[in-house]
Amino acid sequence: MELSCKSEYAILALLEIAAHYESGEPMQIRQIAAEQNIPDRYLEQLLATLRRGGIVKSQRGSKGGYLLTREPRKIILFEILECLEGLEMTACEEEINPQKLDSSVIEEIWQEASRAANSVLQKYTLQDLCEKRDSRRQLDMYYI
Repeated sequence: MELSCKSEYAILALLEIAAHYESGEPMQIRQIAAEQNIPDRYLEQLLATLRRGGIVKSQRGSKGGYLLTREPRKIILFEILECLEGLEMTACEEEINPQKLDSSVIEEIWQEASRAANSVLQKYTLQDLCEKRDSRRQLDMYYI
């Protein structure tokens, strides 16, 4: 499973918004774009998709911008990728047609790999990513 550029940019943007979650102040597109080096127009489209998916909300006005709809610990990675890429949990297998046995064996392995990937994505939250990032920043400071 490969992470698309779209998903990577969206997760980076969400990490930036999550870092400011406690303050309750919305993040503006230009702030997020500058911090994460994401093109403004592309970020605008990504945030619109995440808003429609219920992950972020927008606030209008001079102090407007984007906020998470829930605490970072309540937003799982699978939900983010599902919103952006249309991932779905794999369904139960259909009855195997003996005429397509070879294809069904390949499909069965692919489904198993997909379930494993989805399981990992279901396990991690936006908060987990923030904590990993912060701990690595602390380690990097010691190596300067």
